[in-house]
Amino acid sequence: MNVKNEAVVDFLKTRRSTPVLKLSEPGPGRAELEEILTIAARVPDHGKLAPWRFIVYAGDARAEVGEALEAITRSDNPDASDARLKLERERLTRAPIVVGVISRAAVHPKIPEWEQIMSSAAACYNLVAAANAFGYGATWLTEWYAFDERSLPALGVEPGERVVGLVHIGTRTEEPFERVRPELSDVVTWRGEL
Repeated sequence: MNVKNEAVVDFLKTRRSTPVLKLSEPGPGRAELEEILTIAARVPDHGKLAPWRFIVYAGDARAEVGEALEAITRSDNPDASDARLKLERERLTRAPIVVGVISRAAVHPKIPEWEQIMSSAAACYNLVAAANAFGYGATWLTEWYAFDERSLPALGVEPGERVVGLVHIGTRTEEPFERVRPELSDVVTWRGEL
């Protein structure tokens, strides 16, 4: 007989992302973050390829990436306002810890590349859920720089890799709002009888 774990079910029913501007210090320390990353890595992974990796941005490394994003923005738009340049400079300093989830998906004789990418996405979700389980707020973002080839070296992304998400982790400054969720009747198709 299966036994429902009420605590886990309640956690999953109420899990919410925290807007990045509602995250502050402190973030997890190294030991805590290693445990969170260990949980994040427990995802479906057909063929045991680990077709993803994590890059942790902490301390001054966050500001260094921001300087590169500001330079790209300034190059593209020499008339960019000070506010816009500040926004780009602070992209990774809005939370104490940012973890890049990087896809290493590649052609494989047995494992479709799409399955490898989905494993990377599952790692992003697990990372957010694990951070929440440790009492931190977290949000999974992909902003323009995740897709701009010029920003990838500053992020530490190697040729052939892609950014699946940047997960911002910190202490919530307020509880996140509840958003509208889809009605099951709008997203579930039943085939067969239960």
